[in-house]
Amino acid sequence: MSEDTKIDFIYLSEPDMIKAGVTNMPLCVDTMEEMFELLYKGDYRMAGPNNDSHGAMITFPDESPFPTMPKPTADRRLMAMPAYLGGNFQTSGVKWYGSNIANREKGLPRSILMMILNDIDTGAPLAYMSANLLSAYRTGAIPGVGARYLAKKDSTVIGLLGPGVMGKTTVAAFIAACPKVDTIKIKGRGQKSLDSFISWIKERYPQITTIKTVDSIEDAVRGSDLVSYCNSGEVGDPTTYPMVKREWVKPGAFLAMPASCSLDAGMEDSGVRKVLDNTGLYEAWYEEVPKPAHHCIPLVGMRYMDMVEEGKLTMDELEDLGKIVAGEAPARQNDDEIIMLSVGGMPVEDVAWATVVYRNALEKGIGVKLNLWDTPELR
Repeated sequence: MSEDTKIDFIYLSEPDMIKAGVTNMPLCVDTMEEMFELLYKGDYRMAGPNNDSHGAMITFPDESPFPTMPKPTADRRLMAMPAYLGGNFQTSGVKWYGSNIANREKGLPRSILMMILNDIDTGAPLAYMSANLLSAYRTGAIPGVGARYLAKKDSTVIGLLGPGVMGKTTVAAFIAACPKVDTIKIKGRGQKSLDSFISWIKERYPQITTIKTVDSIEDAVRGSDLVSYCNSGEVGDPTTYPMVKREWVKPGAFLAMPASCSLDAGMEDSGVRKVLDNTGLYEAWYEEVPKPAHHCIPLVGMRYMDMVEEGKLTMDELEDLGKIVAGEAPARQNDDEIIMLSVGGMPVEDVAWATVVYRNALEKGIGVKLNLWDTPELR
């Protein structure tokens, strides 16, 4: 019996990814919900000694004897984010992440991403795919999963800081989880991004009857049922991160924070429920970075970890979204709870959504078939 050593895989460009459903946010939220249950059960692996690492990043020195070496400018990242996911997925993969905020001056996205999806048995490539939309939608979907379990079902008002890519997908996920939403308040820095966001909303979500641009973060937060900060900016000094104050937040609000944020004493108080998208992720990060960790990773979840170190909080007071999704911890318990979710982003999310999109592409005959080899030269 002859061995079949031929390996083909498919290449999916960004237009191919769109045809294969990468922008289907309701399906993406469903997929992330399934992923969270597997995460809580432990049927996954990421990098690092606790299998929860965000990834491995190349860092650059402030000063180098090599004039061509990149400088550590704002949001300069070269990172590999590998993961395996079990359940109905049974795939592994890695997202390669290149990012530089100066890209915008060249008309390019801040981040340029690619994904390799692999067969878990042989390690052979299944697909090589454009991952900007993949990453944007899976990131936005996490606040949507959070909203399914932690937001009031009759939520109607979204308050958004940062109307960029992450802001768009977060709003899409909020609407998927809370279909009664009809009002959005937006705080942005530039008219171009605000105009783009408003056009995007009007085109895709005719049920949004009121769109307000506001002059302050406070105006965006006050009176909102769903709040998200999707801003970008320099990391290092938490006093420069956008603040959320307890007095701004209405009873019953759900806040999902995938970007930099600082909290006032009222938001740090035990009266606000504090949820992490994956407790292990923050524990891994906390081991990897200098302290205080919030100076290095500007997410509210890292502020929570610093608070634990300072004795202001215990780990038992931090809740895990996967445990809530699995039904082993309470979701929203009343209409007055204020709940804040820290969204860190995990490579298992990329693997989950990439697998669904890849299978859709195969079923629909989308993509370019590429050959790795018929027979390997060395084995």
